[in-house]
Amino acid sequence: MNQQNKTVIVTGVSSHKGIGAAICRKLAIRNFNIFFTYWDAEPHWEKVFSKEISEIGVACKGLEEDLSDVQSAEKVLESAALTVGKPMILVNNAAHSTRDGYLELNAKTLDAHYAVNMRAVFLLCTEFAKRFPDWNLPYGRIINMTSGQELGPMPGELAYASTKAAITAFTRSLSAEIAHLGITVNAINPGPTDSTWMDESIRSHLLPKFPAGRIGQPEDSANLAAFLASEESKWITGQVIHSEGGFIRG
Repeated sequence: MNQQNKTVIVTGVSSHKGIGAAICRKLAIRNFNIFFTYWDAEPHWEKVFSKEISEIGVACKGLEEDLSDVQSAEKVLESAALTVGKPMILVNNAAHSTRDGYLELNAKTLDAHYAVNMRAVFLLCTEFAKRFPDWNLPYGRIINMTSGQELGPMPGELAYASTKAAITAFTRSLSAEIAHLGITVNAINPGPTDSTWMDESIRSHLLPKFPAGRIGQPEDSANLAAFLASEESKWITGQVIHSEGGFIRG
């Protein structure tokens, strides 16, 4: 396959330690050009991370974009096609998360979560599918990141849990609508992952819940995303894959 036709969009790549960055590295090694979005990152983040990925031997470009903007989906897709290449793969990794609970939950909190976790994801998926037939690519993949909300409660995170859970229903329904286009649509639940949000107290609390004796790493998610992005995954669609290392809830 001509490398100029192997491009992936990964949203929410704002830290070296995040799942998004790990997915970019993994797919770059597999000769995908990388287009990533970021927000609220360290100074010169786009330049630093693009250089790291480019040194692997592929093209890379970042876009600082607030995905809560109603026009963000169109902007991301158009920018990717113009700067790196028409994307075969879309990975919706970006998320908005703040603590709440029933006493603190209000309209502002709900709207902030909805804008990024639902509207941006849904529009990126549908805009990708609308453009895909004109791009003349061999196949397409949409990979949405969720957090296993249907597997158990998440007290104190009502807005996050409810808006991320909606991605599961959307993934399953969209997969049936666009299968004829040659696009698969799946979601990954990585379980608790030691990325940017864990400290030592959280690690100590979670470690006994992993039968394998270690906490999930961003590279674990990247390995699964790389498979779902490949041609070999063509018979898998409409699925939520719980890649949690046997994580024990409760």
